[in-house]
Amino acid sequence: MSEQAADTAVLVEERSFPPSPEFAAAANGTQDLFDRAGEDRLAFWAEQARRYVKWDKDFEEVLDWSDAPFAKWFVGGKLNACYNAVDRHVEAGIGDRVAFHFVGEPGDHEAVTYADMHVRVQRAANALIDLGLRAGDTVAIYMPNTPDAVAAMLACARIGAPHSVVFGGFSAEALRTRIDDVGAKLVITGDGLYRKGAPYALKPVVDEALASGETTVENVLVVQRTKQEIGWVEGRDHWWHEALEAADPTHEPEAFDSEHPLYILYTSGTTGKPKGILHTTGGYLTQAAFTNHVVHDIHPETDVYWCTADIGWVTGHSYTVYGPMTLGATQVIYEGTPDQPHKGRFWEIVQEHKVTILYTAPTAIRTFMKWGRDIPEQFDLSSLRLLGSVGEPINPEAWIWYRDVIGGGQTPVVDTWWQTETGAIMITPIPGVTAARPGSAQHPIPGVSALVVDDEGRPVERGSAGYLVVTEPWPSMLRGIWGDPQRFKDGYWSRFPGIYFAGDGARLDEDGNIWISGRIDDVMNVSGHRLSTAEVESALVSHAKVAEAAVVAASDEVTGQAICAFVILRQDAVEEADEVGEGAELVAELRNHVAHEIGSIAKPKKIMVVAELPKTRSGKIMRRLLRDVAEHRELGDVTTLADASVMNLISAGIASGKGED
Repeated sequence: MSEQAADTAVLVEERSFPPSPEFAAAANGTQDLFDRAGEDRLAFWAEQARRYVKWDKDFEEVLDWSDAPFAKWFVGGKLNACYNAVDRHVEAGIGDRVAFHFVGEPGDHEAVTYADMHVRVQRAANALIDLGLRAGDTVAIYMPNTPDAVAAMLACARIGAPHSVVFGGFSAEALRTRIDDVGAKLVITGDGLYRKGAPYALKPVVDEALASGETTVENVLVVQRTKQEIGWVEGRDHWWHEALEAADPTHEPEAFDSEHPLYILYTSGTTGKPKGILHTTGGYLTQAAFTNHVVHDIHPETDVYWCTADIGWVTGHSYTVYGPMTLGATQVIYEGTPDQPHKGRFWEIVQEHKVTILYTAPTAIRTFMKWGRDIPEQFDLSSLRLLGSVGEPINPEAWIWYRDVIGGGQTPVVDTWWQTETGAIMITPIPGVTAARPGSAQHPIPGVSALVVDDEGRPVERGSAGYLVVTEPWPSMLRGIWGDPQRFKDGYWSRFPGIYFAGDGARLDEDGNIWISGRIDDVMNVSGHRLSTAEVESALVSHAKVAEAAVVAASDEVTGQAICAFVILRQDAVEEADEVGEGAELVAELRNHVAHEIGSIAKPKKIMVVAELPKTRSGKIMRRLLRDVAEHRELGDVTTLADASVMNLISAGIASGKGED
C-alpha cells in the first residue's frame, strides 16, 4: 500500500445496498425534505416544529443566533414536553394504545398504555409539588430501566423541573458528583434493580452519596422494585407508590418557554470533572421526534419499536422517551442484560412482542456475533423490518452480520452518528432513499450541515480524511455545559471558530459518504503515517476468528507510536485454540491479516487475546484505560466500568509480554 493510501485508508466495504421497492415506495416524499431544507433551512425546521410538536403558543422567530454559540430556537414559543409525550395522545382518543411493553429481567411483564402513563405522570407531578418542587428546581434520577423511570422523567418535564438521569449502576462517588454539580433538590431512585440474574441495590448507593458532607437534596423518592431491605431516613425518604397514592390524581401541565431547560445529562468515561450537557425543550423535542420518524421510519399505528439503550444515556432520552412518545409509538423497554436468563433473550423478546424496529449498539452486535448465529436462528425474527445502530462506528463485518443474520438478508440498517451534545441523530442513511454502505453513517439529515474539514477548516476533497464539524446550528443542539459557559466555548467552538467541532475524525469517500473514524485522540501516528484505531479494529474483526477488538497507540522509541490490539475471539475459535494450544500462531495470523487488509504499516506490535474488554455500563469500550495499560501507567478513573476486575487480567497479560511480536 502506498504511503498516501496508508495515511488515509479506511476499510471501505464496497458493497452497496439500495433500498427495496417497498421502502422506496413508502419513503415517497422523503427526498423532498432534502430539497426543502436546501432551499430554506430555517423554514424547513419551522415546518418540522409545527408538524411534530403541539405548541401552546406558536413561536415568533425560528432561530436567534445573535449570542453565538448560545442558540435560541423557536423563540417565543411555549409548550410542555410531557403533554406532547402523553396527554395529546389521550386527547386524540388513542389512550388505550400500549406505550410500553415492559420486560423485567426476572421475566415479569407489564403493558402500560398511554392512558396508564397519563394517570401515573399526573400523580407523580403532584407528588413532586407536594415535596416542594417548583419549575426550575433540579431532580436527580437514579433508577432501573422501567416505565416508572420514564414517568419520573416526564413528571419533571410536566412541572418544569429539569431532570438529570444517572445510569443505575454508577458508583456513589459518580452519583454524588452529579448531584452536587446540578444542585438537585430531590433524588428519585429505586430500592434496586435486576441485572445478570440477581438483584442489585440502588438505594444504599444513594444513601452513601448523600452521607458525604452537605447536600442540596431535601427528599428521596424510592420506587419499590426488588423489595430488598434498605436503610431509611425518616423525613427525607418516601415511597414512590405511597406518594403517588396520596397525590391529587389530576394535574394541568404548564406551558414553558421553548428554551426552558428540559434536562442535564453528564458525559462519562472522561478524565476531570464530568460535563453536564444542557438541553432545552422546543428544539430538542422537534429534532428527536423528526429523526425518530424519518430515520427509524416509525408508523405508530402498526410498529413495535425497541431501542435497547438504558434511559441513563442520551439514546434512551431521545429514542425511548421523548422522540417515540411524542410520536405516540408502541415500544419495548427491557430492564436487564442480553444474556439473562439465556443468550437468546433479545431475540425471544423480538419474537414475543413482534418487534418491527430494533435500535442497538455495535458493541451488542459484536457480542451476538461472538456467541454465534445459531442462537438468533432459534427464534422467529421475521417481524423485523428495520435495524439501527448507535453509539460508535460499526465495522462493515458487524453491519453485514446484523443485516444477514438478524435482518434475514433484506432488512435495511441505519447506522446513525450523533452525540449527547447533539441531542438527536445528525448523520445517517435514510431508509427508502439511501443506498446503504456498510460501516458508513453516510450523509447529514435534512436541515443539518455537517462537513469533513482539514486542519485549516476547509472542506476536504473526496477520498481524504479530516475532522467532522457542523457548520450551522441545529434545533437539538446542546445549549451549554451546566454552570460552565466558558468550557462550552473552549471545548466545542475554539478549534474552528464559529463552527461546532464534534471531536471526531472522519473520512469522505469517493462517493461523498462520511465514514466516522472515532475520537481524534484515537488517531495513531506510526512512523509518520496517520492511522485510525477504527480501521485497524475493523480489519481485526473482519477475521473469521475475531468477535471484537479494541486498538490503542502506545509510545514507541522507534516508530513514535506502536499499535497495541486487544481482541476477543468468537466462541468456536476459543474452543479450537484450547484444543490445539494455539497462541503465537494465532497472533501472527491476525497481524498478517491486518497487513493484508490495510498494509504492513498497520500491523499491531502487540495483540492480546482477552476474555473481556473494559466497558462502561452503557457498553462503550474505555480505550483510555487500555492506553494506560499499554504504556504501563497507573490506571485512571474506573468508576464507570461495568466490571473493574477486567483491568487486572488485562494488565497481568500485557505485563507478561504475551502477544508481542
